[in-house]
Amino acid sequence: MTSTSLVRASGAVRSRPVPSAAPASPPAAVASAAATAPDTKPHPIARNTAQPFDSGWFDNLRVNLSAAERRVATLPGRRSVKKDAQAGWLLKAISCIDLTTLNGDDTAERVRRLCAKAVTPVRPDLLAALGFADRALHTGAVCVYHRFVATAVDALAGTGIPVAAVSTGFPAGLIPRELKLKEIEASVRDGAAEIDIVITREHVLTGQWQKLYDEMRDFRLAAGDAHVKAILATGELKTLRNVAKASMVCMMAGADFIKTSTGKEGVNATPLVTLVMLRMIRAYEARTGFRVGYKPAGGVSTAKTALDYQVLMKEELGRAWLEPDLFRIGASTLLADIERQLEHHVTGRYSAFHRHPIG
Repeated sequence: MTSTSLVRASGAVRSRPVPSAAPASPPAAVASAAATAPDTKPHPIARNTAQPFDSGWFDNLRVNLSAAERRVATLPGRRSVKKDAQAGWLLKAISCIDLTTLNGDDTAERVRRLCAKAVTPVRPDLLAALGFADRALHTGAVCVYHRFVATAVDALAGTGIPVAAVSTGFPAGLIPRELKLKEIEASVRDGAAEIDIVITREHVLTGQWQKLYDEMRDFRLAAGDAHVKAILATGELKTLRNVAKASMVCMMAGADFIKTSTGKEGVNATPLVTLVMLRMIRAYEARTGFRVGYKPAGGVSTAKTALDYQVLMKEELGRAWLEPDLFRIGASTLLADIERQLEHHVTGRYSAFHRHPIG
């Protein structure tokens, strides 16, 4: 076994041994590989609680870039899940997808079709062939603009699938603070159970960590019982050190999830920023005992990429972070590719993308 220490903070962040072998494959049966069906309560764990602002938690953070790059570079070649086990992991990935539509030409009807796909993400005949016909399977959430929250809530009534609303002037986050808070409150009133907020990147780029903390704390308070995912827009934060610090500050202020991107930046989710954010989640849990979720978004469009993220989650944080209460994938086209891969597993043939519409 080897050990890599990628992020250091005056001794507060310690390395964890990295397994030299591939993760243990689940049993041969696909249903067993997929483990349990998603809980109808999407957040069974204790919520994160805001901690007092303390710059000592992050002032001395450093990221070992070369070690981080080596870690993610070796992941695809050394970690492989095949056949029934792969089908099981992909079924689990479906339960962690925030099925998303965030387009300028969205309509109520498109949102309703998306919700219908979230309820039945895989064709029943494929599930039957995979031994999964008697189990409930749906996506982790449906993610929409505030304009369509009420539509999605109505379409998903009785399914147990939460609605997530992007908020606070998504994607740039440059509207007045008062409007950001009002938008959060309006989405919660319309039934959103999760709020994906965007931070003010300027606070990170200029080192105004107290302002970032105060902003995140206010967003959390405005959301009430709704869980809050803090979108860092990592592609615009310039350095991995900034990513690490922003992750810690947002968790310190009460974020339930930290999320990479809006999907609208030039660079979105990458394994490198994921690794840094996961190490910060680990460090935060060690300090406080609270488990914070993680959501990559933007660019996660293939089943292979989803598997890479799942393996990284399991190796860095453990089995608990493969469930939808702690892991979400923000995606719009990923589900179609996963369904294609499952069909190939059953029939030996790939089908065209247009046979798997999602909205």
